Amino acid sequence: MDYGKVAFVGGGNMTRALTAGMLAAGYEPSHLLIAEPLAEHRQSVAEAAPGAMIHEDNETVVGQAECVVLAVKPQILSQVCKPLAETVQRTKPLIISIAAGVRSHDIDAWLGGGLAVVRVMPNQAALLRLGISGMYANERTTEEQFRIASNIIETTGPVIPVRTEEDIDTVTAVSGTGPAYFYLLVDMLVKVAEKLGLDHDSALKLSLETARGAGELAEQSGETMDTLIARVRSPGGTTAAAFDSLESNGFRDIFSAAVIAARDRAVELADAAHEAGKD
Repeated sequence: MDYGKVAFVGGGNMTRALTAGMLAAGYEPSHLLIAEPLAEHRQSVAEAAPGAMIHEDNETVVGQAECVVLAVKPQILSQVCKPLAETVQRTKPLIISIAAGVRSHDIDAWLGGGLAVVRVMPNQAALLRLGISGMYANERTTEEQFRIASNIIETTGPVIPVRTEEDIDTVTAVSGTGPAYFYLLVDMLVKVAEKLGLDHDSALKLSLETARGAGELAEQSGETMDTLIARVRSPGGTTAAAFDSLESNGFRDIFSAAVIAARDRAVELADAAHEAGKD
């Protein structure tokens, strides 16, 4: 796998995850270019991507690349993009953004317009190459460019293409935010188990292994979640008692509202980024 030089703007966790994944997939180290202003982050990137070219200046790496991955915080993305517009307009690279909540047309405008822009919403497990990402491409992105973007991101886990850019906000609420939902559930199980007398280590092991096993079984069985629940939820049994309590307290409505709130916040952040980019 090699698609020419790929420049990463920003040397944070996702850049380290992607570069490590690309190297593991056989990418040529010298074709990875990483811009990171902080010396300590450059050191971390160098350890994650041995052989990559690492520089403190964005323009130096962007000007050499056929593909540019924008991996900075969404709040500063417009400030990062605008100074790169002249360089990008000269080279016309494929743009991949993993900045949450910033729309493709804003990124395109900040970089001077007329570009192929792919938005990606990865999640935290990409650090272990167990992530999953939603991906949306604007109308200027060719099939070949979409394939290139997919292959790059797939080095950290599967990619789910979405039909509209609005769908990325839902992906953000489901899988981008999703790991925290499961951490919360594990934390609640552990604390209740401790309250009921189990020691912390035993409670944590039971909760984590149960989560791991349930995920694997759900994926491999091909059965619906209702069917899998029914296999555990015997009439009059312990699971039925737990579910009766959850239902009587409106758990489904509470959780649905939380996911919708996350989606709505993603929309608000996109709007805020748009307004900030006008300055």
